[in-house]
Amino acid sequence: MKTNLIVTVSRQYGSGGHEIGQKLAQRLGVPFYDRKWIAAEAKKRGVSVEAYEKEDQKAAGSMLYSLLMADCSFEHGVPTVNHVPVTDQLFRCQAQIIRDAAKQGPCVIVGRCADNILKEEKNLFSIFVAADKLSRMDRIVTKYGVGAEDAAWHLVGTDKERANFYRYYSEKEWGAAENYVLSINSSVFGIDGTVDWIADALTAYEERKRA
Repeated sequence: MKTNLIVTVSRQYGSGGHEIGQKLAQRLGVPFYDRKWIAAEAKKRGVSVEAYEKEDQKAAGSMLYSLLMADCSFEHGVPTVNHVPVTDQLFRCQAQIIRDAAKQGPCVIVGRCADNILKEEKNLFSIFVAADKLSRMDRIVTKYGVGAEDAAWHLVGTDKERANFYRYYSEKEWGAAENYVLSINSSVFGIDGTVDWIADALTAYEERKRA
């Protein structure tokens, strides 16, 4: 199956959205880009990968991630680079990486607010993957190694971080159906079944555009 689309995948924590994105990219025969790839690409551009202190993460509203610009300074307890908050510097960096990747042609990009970053792309197909709470909790315990007693906490906390990040940089609500071309429940169809449904939707979408 071939496609001319740039596919972005946003997902609830534990919904299997990352795996779905990987399998979809394999099905389509296109590159797959995720947080790890973006971090590796950022290092090539002079960005170092460092762990933030917990207090710094709290100060930024749980939106500080693992990338930290080299030679940054700290003013008034808020990380800055040339008087610009580190979080904004990091977002600009990742946004440029995502735009550059999209320019190379069809691909699948998971997370990182890619749907909003690429909102001007004519061939954008944005997806949101959700799942029921029990399925998500089971997945993060069995697949991610999170203790059963901590699963619910991780579920709520990670989704909150993603929602805050998305709202801050897009001014839209994360997960709201109107913000995506397709929203799908992976706990209804399973991982492979969800990939099948998305692949069919992509085919129908491209046929409609050609009509």
